[in-house]
Amino acid sequence: MPRGIARDHDAKRAALRAGAAAYFARHGFDRASMTGAARECGVSKALLYHYHDSKEALLFDILDAHLTHLVRTVEAAAPGGLPTLVSAILAAYENADAEHKLQLETLSALPPELQKPLIEAQRRLVAIMTDAIRDTRPDLKPDALRAATMTVFGILNWFYMWHRPGKGLSRDDYASLAARFVVSGLQGL
Repeated sequence: MPRGIARDHDAKRAALRAGAAAYFARHGFDRASMTGAARECGVSKALLYHYHDSKEALLFDILDAHLTHLVRTVEAAAPGGLPTLVSAILAAYENADAEHKLQLETLSALPPELQKPLIEAQRRLVAIMTDAIRDTRPDLKPDALRAATMTVFGILNWFYMWHRPGKGLSRDDYASLAARFVVSGLQGL
């Protein structure tokens, strides 16, 4: 008789994702190994393979969980308008720097069939932001609207690269500044 799923299966899988994401982000996915990921997670390679049958499957799980969380967060925040959306995205990025870095840098390492649902999630995020910007500036032409949307993501997506917790603005203070910056910038277009 096959073993059932352990009660803490989801928690273990989440912990493996977090540890492997930190390892992959620090070493680069292409140079990383399942052995190193298991070591980082403090588990055996056999346990890691129990949850993920390949390095690509593990990366997909990391990115899928990250993007699913982002989409849910953004969908819930969207009715609050652009400032709420900006703040919600930055809050969702907290404690997910490694996952976010992997999203930005490693998607192409996956085979096309695994990239597809992740790209669809990214497109959903872009569509929600585009709608929020359109609500703020309904007169923007399509090219300007797309450029404005990508500019907002540029402001948000690279926060992890320069921000150091405990130094300078807090995440919340930056979210407020970024929201004001975006809304004021859109009004000035």
